[in-house]
Amino acid sequence: MTDIDTFLRGFGEESGYLDYGRVGPLSAVVQEELRLQVDLLSRARYGVVDTFLGQDERMRTAVAGLVGCSPENIVSQPNTGMGLMHTMFSMTGGLLLSAGDFPSLTVAATRAAESMQVLTPTWLETDHGRVTPHTIKQQLTPAITAVAVSLVDTRTGYLADLDGIRQVIGDRLLIVDAIQGFGVVDAPLEVADVIASGGQKWVRAGWGTGFLALSDRALDHLEPVVSGYTGTDESEPWDAVPPPSKSARAYSVANPDFSAEARLAAALEEISAVGVAEVAAAVGDRVSETLDLADEFGISVASPRAAHERAGIVILDPPDDQVALLVASLHNHGVSTTLRQNRIRLSVHAGTTSETLGMLRDSFVSFSTAIAY
Repeated sequence: MTDIDTFLRGFGEESGYLDYGRVGPLSAVVQEELRLQVDLLSRARYGVVDTFLGQDERMRTAVAGLVGCSPENIVSQPNTGMGLMHTMFSMTGGLLLSAGDFPSLTVAATRAAESMQVLTPTWLETDHGRVTPHTIKQQLTPAITAVAVSLVDTRTGYLADLDGIRQVIGDRLLIVDAIQGFGVVDAPLEVADVIASGGQKWVRAGWGTGFLALSDRALDHLEPVVSGYTGTDESEPWDAVPPPSKSARAYSVANPDFSAEARLAAALEEISAVGVAEVAAAVGDRVSETLDLADEFGISVASPRAAHERAGIVILDPPDDQVALLVASLHNHGVSTTLRQNRIRLSVHAGTTSETLGMLRDSFVSFSTAIAY
């Protein structure tokens, strides 16, 4: 086990960074892993290729420990979007999802429906952008065979109730885009049939560190469409073309980026050593402090306040005519955030420092002073 204080020392970014929902600066263990991989590849000593090949199993084992499935049910992907594309193009039947969800979900579903003509998206009417068990239950029909949802909604910061959704949808497939909560939310991911995610945000493993995890039920229902030579059960299928594997490897096209797999594995091994619950608790503490600051200065918050409905995202919602001023105040004090549709997203991690929150407070002081004048 690694204690939370050791984990927090792995955050090396400069103060003022509140944009993990966009990208997470590399953790110390990932930086060390990257240096090791670069050294191995640049020297190319005898046997080094076999060392790289072993990173795939290492990555799948690390992911399996956090999502609650067998390593054989996991396959490397370059990013979340590609994992979702594989999923949608392999589906048939009716899919219930929100049209307001992140485009990686909605575009994949639409492209698959248009191209394959065997998938039918049904657009869910949400509760102010929140996909809840209640709204899903109200709109389920016998034609719906799968439901797709983001673990954490990037625009509202809402943490989906996966247990509740599973109870409502029964044995339909549950597809989860987990990118905005993976590694920092203590959620029951094991109830999902499909989990697509990446490590470039909250896991802090860098770009190219995606994966797709599939339940046995998903493997039975999905039919791989884009499946390359690495997607068979033969290491090198010469002279004949075998069918796709019945395992998750069917959803691969060629060899993965082994260095990226090593980065993801290193990051997840550290998180597992600490415990996702411990990381989530630390994130929750920092979110509470951020909400207190917003309240202190009378800045409206559009994201959830209840602990069971939130993750690391806080959405500031000032009046439209004050948005530019708040953005300028944050910029002038060196606070990194994301502006989207006149709302400001703060992404708070376990390693968000008191100095960073102090810079946030200073920006709020400047903003409120300018408003007063």
